[in-house]
Amino acid sequence: MLYEVEGDILLTRAQVIAQGVATYDPMNRGLSKKLHERYPVMVTAFNEWCDMSNPELGALWLWGDPDKLLVLNMVTHEGDIDDPTRTGRASKIAVHRCLRALAKMVVDEKLKSISMLKLGTGFGGLDWFEVRGMMHSQLGELLIPIFVYVTELDGQIASELGM
Repeated sequence: MLYEVEGDILLTRAQVIAQGVATYDPMNRGLSKKLHERYPVMVTAFNEWCDMSNPELGALWLWGDPDKLLVLNMVTHEGDIDDPTRTGRASKIAVHRCLRALAKMVVDEKLKSISMLKLGTGFGGLDWFEVRGMMHSQLGELLIPIFVYVTELDGQIASELGM
């Protein structure tokens, strides 16, 4: 079940924070930057994963402690191994693949709740109404709460129903 909320995603009570990233992403903008500052080892591990697996658009990489917060990095756009500061825009196909893979991961990994921003619409440049439609078609029938932070309000706890 999808819920649109307002607040600070870093204050979520959800089990997982999902974010869109590029391959070899330096994670130096937006939510990625905040997570990078909080969990710098995650960025190193992510880039090592990119080196080892050469992920395609739509790939997912879950990081964290299962008893605490998990961060799901969803490859929504291309990065540049030679210049990580250059990242492409998010693509609709990649976002669709990520959402489809996320629906499967929820079932396979028995995830309990997820928070995410408007995937691919910030620095990724996609239209929120198109992404919202993709979210509803791929995730709308899941029985776990999925909180989409449509408005970011630093320091404010969102009203997350069922948490």
